[in-house]
Amino acid sequence: MPPFRDIADRGQKSGKTVGFWYIWAMESASTEAPNIRAVREGTLENPEIVENVPGHLIPIIAGEFDDFDTEAGKFLAGDTPEDEYTKYRLRQGVYGQRQPDGPDGPLQMIRVKLPMGGVTPEQLEAFADAIEAWAPLNKGHVTTRQNIQIHHIPLPDAAKFIRKISDAGLSSREGCGNTVRNVTGDPRAGTLEDELFDITPYAGAYVRYFVRHPTTQFMPRKIKTAFSANDTDNAITQIHDIAFTPRVRDGVKGVEIRVGGGTSIMPRLAPVLYEFVELDNGDYLKVAEAVFRIFDRQDFLRVNRARARIKVLVDKIGMDEFRKLVDEELKGDWVKERNFDVEGLRYDIDEEANAPAKLSNAGTPNGDVGPFQRFVASNVKPQRQSGFSTVEINPRRGDLTPEQFRGLARIARDYSGGYVRSTIHQNLVLRWVRDEAIYDVWKALGELDLAAAGANEIEDVLSCPGTDSCKLGITSSMGLNQAIYERIVSLNITDELTRRIHINMSGCPNGCGQHHIGSIGFYGASIKVGDHTIPAYIPHVGGRFEDGNVQYGARLKARLPAKRVPDAVERWIKYYESERHEGEHFDAFTDRVGTKAFEEQIKDLAMPVEFSLENLNMFIDWTKDEPFVVQRGEGECAV
Repeated sequence: MPPFRDIADRGQKSGKTVGFWYIWAMESASTEAPNIRAVREGTLENPEIVENVPGHLIPIIAGEFDDFDTEAGKFLAGDTPEDEYTKYRLRQGVYGQRQPDGPDGPLQMIRVKLPMGGVTPEQLEAFADAIEAWAPLNKGHVTTRQNIQIHHIPLPDAAKFIRKISDAGLSSREGCGNTVRNVTGDPRAGTLEDELFDITPYAGAYVRYFVRHPTTQFMPRKIKTAFSANDTDNAITQIHDIAFTPRVRDGVKGVEIRVGGGTSIMPRLAPVLYEFVELDNGDYLKVAEAVFRIFDRQDFLRVNRARARIKVLVDKIGMDEFRKLVDEELKGDWVKERNFDVEGLRYDIDEEANAPAKLSNAGTPNGDVGPFQRFVASNVKPQRQSGFSTVEINPRRGDLTPEQFRGLARIARDYSGGYVRSTIHQNLVLRWVRDEAIYDVWKALGELDLAAAGANEIEDVLSCPGTDSCKLGITSSMGLNQAIYERIVSLNITDELTRRIHINMSGCPNGCGQHHIGSIGFYGASIKVGDHTIPAYIPHVGGRFEDGNVQYGARLKARLPAKRVPDAVERWIKYYESERHEGEHFDAFTDRVGTKAFEEQIKDLAMPVEFSLENLNMFIDWTKDEPFVVQRGEGECAV
């Protein structure tokens, strides 16, 4: 096999072709209990085996693990240039870290894709086993893209890790690189009262169609995709490269398609490409491929990878002109070469058929009714299916230990039919929990230190890993996350409107921590003081994303030393509570008073700091023990 070329490059065609190059062995939807089916691996001759088994969405190809071992060995032996190997490695979901090489080789982050956030008990246990075997930090991290990331894995162990998790149907394929990344969505899709239909099967078909797709392996940059469940848009579709919202026209299922959103250094909200595109005839796949083909041909975007997202093209020529390009692309001969067979690609799982039976001996509160009711109020939502609810779990900073992974697997098996999804807020949602079982679930979560109330409320602070692992990180966003969390907890906030504030942070100007849409947001920066440097943050206020109303926050004219950020947050909270109008939400308050009022509240906190023994703490970042230095490498997001 030629170096750095994988199954997606070969364009093989034989037998029954679906989606142009795939060979599918389609099996009917399983009604068996989840997690008891072994993964069927494809081969190079028969690459893609699609089975409607819970959690088994991305087809597994055994040969890719052997290829990874081979190519990693060649790189470590010096036989392969680093830039060429990096592109290959990223397509396998393996990402380089900022830390120096360890004794066993370069340290890697493995990004495991959970399409629509779906994960099974068997897969949770596979994470636990693999983390214990190869991850020195002994934890996995839930991301804002509904992935699970594992850090500090030596490169020689990476293939072992992804081979181990593949036994449970998990895949890191195209978790990184200039590909179609993990497809995100509403973790409650299929259970919501106001859904037109469940979008999950169609999102699954999209995942299967574009994974290893020849057109999407070497694009100018990555593609982030979201499928919302309804117009409430918990998937926040407008911040994505391409996104889909359910629609029905004359009894026909379809989607509204948006293209050209994104955060980072050029935040844009995605405009509508088409108001209605059919689903069951495959038109939405056809339109998406047309969009990617156009994007892939824009060589001007490849000159500056930092500004090579599809939003740059849409912003440059406008949506009307972009729509004309798509209309014309859809007339191309390539369309006749494809088979957009959605029926053969759908991810159809009858979750309700495997939902738990009624409990005859469910527990009830006994002296803990207050904390339990607080948990129910913030973390539990009724499903449209009578007698069932979803239960949200908010692990601190999105981190889970092997013991917690295993404990969650037990809880899912016992109480949710095995159905779990991660969220874009770094949380997890148990689906199909019997209403009478919620107390038992809460007690079981308490044994894992996962019974905290306040999911998606003010203390559920969200951040990217920052300088804990990322080459692009400037500051320790995870350290600041913990510091703000501790400050919020110390304030004992009970005000209902204040609790609806969302606090997000990123360790650099990029948008991994979604600081643009937080009620209060920060991104990492620095302040130069003579020969010394202070870790700092640029604040934003007024971002929002709830109920389909998305707005990017306004950047303040201030640069706060990292150690003063919790003080700033506390001041803004108290300012809001004292000066708001009756019933005024935080975003409306920021619109009314404006950015200058927020700047005035922290004017003294943004003042320069003199370097001295007394102020030395200001020159050390959160969770660190040595003077701060900006050490920013070349990130691999744009390789």
